[in-house]
Amino acid sequence: MNFFSKYKRVFLIIGFLLIVFALGFLLYRLFIRPSLQIIPPPGQISTTTTTGQLPPSGPGGPITPAATTTTGVIPGTTTKLVPDKTAVGGLTATTQATQAPAINPTSSGNGTGVQYYNQADGKFYRLDASGNAIPLSDQVFYNASDVVWAPQKNKAIIEYPDGAKILYNFDTKKQVTLPAHWQNFDFSADGGKIVMKSIGLDRENNWLAIANDDGSGSTPLENIGANANTVISSWSPNGQTVAIYTKGVDLDRQEVFFVGLNGENFKSTIVEGYGFQPQWSKTGDRLAYSIYSNNTDMKPELWAVDAQGDSIGAERKDLGVATWASKCVFADNTTMYCGVPETLDKGAGLFPETAQNTRDNLYKIDIATGEKSLVAVPDGDFNMSNLVVTAGGNNLYFTDANTKILHKIELK
Repeated sequence: MNFFSKYKRVFLIIGFLLIVFALGFLLYRLFIRPSLQIIPPPGQISTTTTTGQLPPSGPGGPITPAATTTTGVIPGTTTKLVPDKTAVGGLTATTQATQAPAINPTSSGNGTGVQYYNQADGKFYRLDASGNAIPLSDQVFYNASDVVWAPQKNKAIIEYPDGAKILYNFDTKKQVTLPAHWQNFDFSADGGKIVMKSIGLDRENNWLAIANDDGSGSTPLENIGANANTVISSWSPNGQTVAIYTKGVDLDRQEVFFVGLNGENFKSTIVEGYGFQPQWSKTGDRLAYSIYSNNTDMKPELWAVDAQGDSIGAERKDLGVATWASKCVFADNTTMYCGVPETLDKGAGLFPETAQNTRDNLYKIDIATGEKSLVAVPDGDFNMSNLVVTAGGNNLYFTDANTKILHKIELK
C-alpha cells in the first residue's frame, strides 16, 4: 500500500503519456496517412492494381471488356473512334434518314432513292438525293400495319390491323378494296397480277390463287387445306413460279416444292433444316434461303441454290453466315448485303425474338462463290431489317427492327 502511494504520481504521468500516444496514433491513422500518396510525374499513368481485385470502372458505368471496339471507343480510354464516311470494312457513319417509323421501305421507281410509309402521319414518301421527304400522294392511310410493293414501286397493297386490305395506285391515285380473307400477297414481275392465299372458314376452302391487281379475275391454283402455314406466296422474277411450299423429310431436313401457273411438275430440292425463308435473286435463277437445324445449334444459317427449270436443286451452297434471309437484299444477281448478328443464342432460329436486341454488322456475300466480307460496322447498336440498296450500289438503307427508324450507310 505504501508502495503505490509512494509512486502514485509516476503511474499517473505514465498513464497520461500512454493516452496521449494512443490518441496521436489514432489521429494519424484516420486523417494524416490516407492523404499521403505517390503522385506520378506528368504524362505517366500508374498501372498498379490490388492483387485479386478487378480494376475500378469509370464513373457511373460497368467495366468494359478491353477488346470491345465496336462501340466506337478506343479500349482503355474515353477517346471515340472517328467512323469512316463510306463503308470500307470498319466503323462506318450511319445517318438517320427519318424521324418517324418507316414501314417496309423499298427502292424508288428509278432505283436511285428509297420510298416508305410514314407511320406517324399515314402518308407515303420518297427521299430525294438530299434526303428530303417528298410525298408520293396527298392520300392519308391511317394506322396501316403492312405494305407490299409492286416491282415498279408505283402501287402497293396496304394492310390494316383489322384485316382490311386495299390496293393503291400512286400513278392514277385510285384505290380498290381487296377481300379481307386474302393473305400473304406478292406481285408478278410486271405488277399486273397478284398471288395470295385465300383462307376460308374451313380448311377445305383454303386456296393458293392469283388475280388481277385490282382484285378481279381471281383464279384458284392449288387447294392448300391444312398446309396453308407451309405455303409462301413468292412470284419469281422470271415468272416461272408463284409460290413455294415445304414438307418435312426427317428431323433435320425439308423438301422444297415450287408451284407454277399451269400445274407444272417442277423439280424439288432438299434443304438441311427448318424455318425456311427464301430470297429470290434479281433474275430468279437462284434462291438464297435461311434455315436452322441441330447442326447449327438451332441458329439460322444462310444457303443458296439454283431454282430455275431443270437446274433446280443444283449448286447448293452453305454460305457460312449465321443470319436470316429476311435480313438480306440482292444488289445484283449474285451479290447480297446482309445484316449479321454479332452474337446469337442457341435456338435463335426457332425463337427469333431472342435476337431482337442483337447488334448487327453489314456483310457482302457472293452467292456464286461463297466469298464474304465485312463491309461496315454501323456506329450505333442497330438490329438491321428491310435492307434496300439503291441503283449503282451507292447507298444502303435499313430500318432498325426496334425503333423502325430508317438509316443510311454510304457504300461508295
